[in-house]
Amino acid sequence: MTRVTLGDLARLPVERLARLLMEVAVEDRTLLARLHATIQEADGSQTPPARPDKTAVNSPSTINGHAAIDGQWEIIGQSPEIQRISEMIERFARTDEPVLITGESGTGKELAAHAIHDRSRRHAGPFVAVNCAAIPATLVASELFGHEKGAFTGAAARTKGQIEHAHGGTLFLDEIGDMPVDLQAHLLRFLQDRRIVRVGGRETIDVDVRIIAATNVRVPEAIGEGRMREDLYYRLNVLSLELPPLRERREDIDLLADHFLRQAVTQFDRPMTGIAPEAMDVLRRYDWPGNVRELMAVIRRSVIIGDGSTVMPQDLTGLREPSVRREPATLMPGAISVESPVIRPEPGSEQERAALLNALNGTGENITLTARELGVSRVTLYRMLRRHDIELTRGLKPPPLKG
Repeated sequence: MTRVTLGDLARLPVERLARLLMEVAVEDRTLLARLHATIQEADGSQTPPARPDKTAVNSPSTINGHAAIDGQWEIIGQSPEIQRISEMIERFARTDEPVLITGESGTGKELAAHAIHDRSRRHAGPFVAVNCAAIPATLVASELFGHEKGAFTGAAARTKGQIEHAHGGTLFLDEIGDMPVDLQAHLLRFLQDRRIVRVGGRETIDVDVRIIAATNVRVPEAIGEGRMREDLYYRLNVLSLELPPLRERREDIDLLADHFLRQAVTQFDRPMTGIAPEAMDVLRRYDWPGNVRELMAVIRRSVIIGDGSTVMPQDLTGLREPSVRREPATLMPGAISVESPVIRPEPGSEQERAALLNALNGTGENITLTARELGVSRVTLYRMLRRHDIELTRGLKPPPLKG
């Protein structure tokens, strides 16, 4: 890797350097928080800095199912599910109440949090994201609330926590279900009082921040197992937003794939112009266990390894879902074999309803076995029941006895 010195950076035009910095900052929430803090110190003011001009990061400024939010953060789609989510985001942005976002991994929970922040009165303030699962349990308190000099071994100076860095803006707590239970009590107290005390300190500090939390765990189960405080759940769940998996909004796959292709082609300077129809068909058939994040990775990989002007089926590597049976694709003479998943019925279709009823009858309406039979999660199964207005007639039953 070529070494870059401060002298090299000093020769760059200020606007170009700032653009490069913002491109990195939209991916690194900690860096963005440090930028806000540095700007505040330079201005000699504690007021949040003005939001950078969105044209500097090539972003449209509205949310309507297709629009971009704050740089690379975009909500794209035309499905009824995405339109409903966009409407809820608009409503949630008008208040400062806490929001709890749920959904499978890769469905865009941080993106939705960004959207709420961007449309709120706090849009000019910082958006600070903290992944509770990525911080060692012994450091979570210091990371969130900050610490005083000498509070513990290695605490050589007073350090602000992420909550203070988010003052005037939004704090996004990702994977809240993985936060240590003892720290959940401190977070609950902050949500009630809007005050914090740094680790090792005594001073009470007032903080103006909105909390948006997200989790991919089943909250009722986490509460029952003692991994999440029930009172914290009710305090966070004032407003709730459930994001559907990509397999339940297949009509958005074409738009998303084309969008990720344009991004990758620009970033990697590749001469690709589109996705071949047979490749797009493979994308539509796949169940996307990793959701939108997996689709983005597959498209980016195909742009890098592909040799032609369009993405071909053989470029779509890494598609796998062990829990779902697969059938070989019908190939044209001379075509390269590509593993293709079984096509599931379209969400809301009569075929889906029939498959659901058959599975329920075959398992005696046992939820766990029915979900396993259909190859979906329990959360998705309950959503399917609501979608088709199906009520269980025999209640939750144990697995049927095998004769």
